[in-house]
Amino acid sequence: MDYRSSKIRPTTRVCLVAGSLLSSLVLGGCVWRSDYDALQAQYQQSQAENQQLQSQLAATNAQVSRLQGAINYTVNSDLLFPSGGWQMSRQGQQIISRLAQKLAPTQQNKLVVTGFTDNTPIGPALQREGVASNEILSQKRAENVMQFLISQGVKPDLLQAQGFGDANPIASNDTPKGRAQNRRVEITLGGPAS
Repeated sequence: MDYRSSKIRPTTRVCLVAGSLLSSLVLGGCVWRSDYDALQAQYQQSQAENQQLQSQLAATNAQVSRLQGAINYTVNSDLLFPSGGWQMSRQGQQIISRLAQKLAPTQQNKLVVTGFTDNTPIGPALQREGVASNEILSQKRAENVMQFLISQGVKPDLLQAQGFGDANPIASNDTPKGRAQNRRVEITLGGPAS
């Protein structure tokens, strides 16, 4: 069609087409920007929640997980005992006391307290106290936690302590962080006592 025969002038037609294209670009850009902003806000909220959860985990350095009909509560030994010792610290007693307060009133299941160490050899100070291996140290730590649980009202006939030393590491013993993860006490709540 010849623009000269049309009643709309050529400059008006160009303006209408350009305006139409521009408005669709502007509207499309606004929608995209709002979607972007919504996703950005969601991402920031997820990051904040993730940071908060990681902070909580780091603060207690404890974890609870369900394992084949049992609940396993793991606490880093550094929170429970002084370095190279097996007598629970004040902080360790508070951690285990909170657990005992939840378990003792309705306890019907067996509890197994299991101690683990890293692979660092036993030093002379511990050897003078009769601790000749990591297995003995982990056993003493497990027994100490067990005795404290009993003092907090947990039924002694439903408790058992065992130490595995540096067996069953959950991280590499080649780094300080890995060794710290391997120094742990696990409290496993099993099925009902028979």
